[in-house]
Amino acid sequence: MTKSLIYQTRLRDLAATKRLAESLAPCLRTGDIIAFDGDLGAGKTELCRAIIHALGYAEDVPSPTFNLVQVYEPPVDDQETVAVWHFDFYRLEEPAEALELGIDDAFDQAVSLIEWPSRIGRYLPEDHLVVRLEIAGEGEERLLTVEGGRSWQRRLAGVFADD
Repeated sequence: MTKSLIYQTRLRDLAATKRLAESLAPCLRTGDIIAFDGDLGAGKTELCRAIIHALGYAEDVPSPTFNLVQVYEPPVDDQETVAVWHFDFYRLEEPAEALELGIDDAFDQAVSLIEWPSRIGRYLPEDHLVVRLEIAGEGEERLLTVEGGRSWQRRLAGVFADD
């Protein structure tokens, strides 16, 4: 599946990152997979954290770097909030290890936020959204690029506003 550019902008600071997450979060639904790409320290975890908060999870959102996955489940009586599985595969040694973490369950039952997606190779489904963050100059400024297939393009049309 070919991915096309959906959106590109410069995020000036953490506040801009949070505003972007607040725009994206309402569009997410169970089964969505977002692959966060970018260099170490580019802000992938901060953006994931902001999306998780924007989806309604108020608790602390630690980085899953050491345990590889953090799972956020809504209360049983909450039919509106989606479950979120936040993966960080930086320390993954073999792509198949992702299966041991239950990634297939996440793909079916939750929104999957995946940092370092290249580390799972062929286990990353084709119809995922790519969010790339690059350090842009000094300070907190980042270049954000969002790419996806047609289904993502249709769903995200008009979602993003420049800061």
